[in-house]
Amino acid sequence: MAHFAKLDENNVVISVHVVNNNVLDSGGSEDPQKGIDFLNELHGNATWIQASYNKNIRKNYPGVGFTYDSTRDAFIPPKPYESWILNEDTCHWQPPTPCPPYDGNVFIWNEETTAWELQ
Repeated sequence: MAHFAKLDENNVVISVHVVNNNVLDSGGSEDPQKGIDFLNELHGNATWIQASYNKNIRKNYPGVGFTYDSTRDAFIPPKPYESWILNEDTCHWQPPTPCPPYDGNVFIWNEETTAWELQ
């Protein structure tokens, strides 16, 4: 199965659709444009970007609210806190200080103090 993210005018994911591989078949190889054409016919013209459930392409599997960054060719999740920093390799947001190692306690991020606190 092939997965495609539908983007709004700001490259924000508004839905994710699955297309049967038979639709993409082009003489033994996959043609993503065939999936895009299929989805445009089914749902009307839109911007579609192929995704990978296994994260083989575009860094992350998209969800509603993710942003597609064409420069990085990656789906980036919403930023959870203003102080968090984007990891350029994974395109995941990371806190400015790592979470303490798990020792049975649960820590939560406090954006006001920009620190981990025991819950």
